[in-house]
Amino acid sequence: MDRVTGTLADGLGAAAAASGILTQQQARIFGLLYLTGSPLSLDEIAAELSQSKSNVSLNIRVLVEWHLVRRRQVPGSRRDHYEAATDFFRAMQEIFERRFRWTVRQVLAAVADSRSAAAAEPRRAQAPDVEERLARLEAFFALIDAGIGAFVRGEAFPTEELRNVIPMDAGRTKRR
Repeated sequence: MDRVTGTLADGLGAAAAASGILTQQQARIFGLLYLTGSPLSLDEIAAELSQSKSNVSLNIRVLVEWHLVRRRQVPGSRRDHYEAATDFFRAMQEIFERRFRWTVRQVLAAVADSRSAAAAEPRRAQAPDVEERLARLEAFFALIDAGIGAFVRGEAFPTEELRNVIPMDAGRTKRR
């Protein structure tokens, strides 16, 4: 692998390792395919990255599922070849919808469960502002859910709603 491709593949791998979205190896495969610009077979990918073919095969399946890599037939070859997607907006739509939105909806379910638990408990057993805190948490994550939905549909993020949920000067200290 040439130096430019290696640098990108390793850099993407390092970034992915911290992201929780892709593994280091998946990001390295994507980087290799992206800069190569032409379809590569599993054998070629494995050789370029010094990985086993079985490891590359497992990781390529995830990349195909995330729409980051596509399977391509190469005339004259019976092997599957793979190329990187170049429609980053579509890839990010998929990641936001499937990864982040799922997490946001888990938080919303936890808030709903907490509200049910709060309704069943005597008020004196709870902190006085529990309902208000749950309502703010729900409003924030419902807005994030709506924002992800807007992004996936190619629409603008509902920034005015964000201003209503999070005061824009919240957390800022006034300088004197």
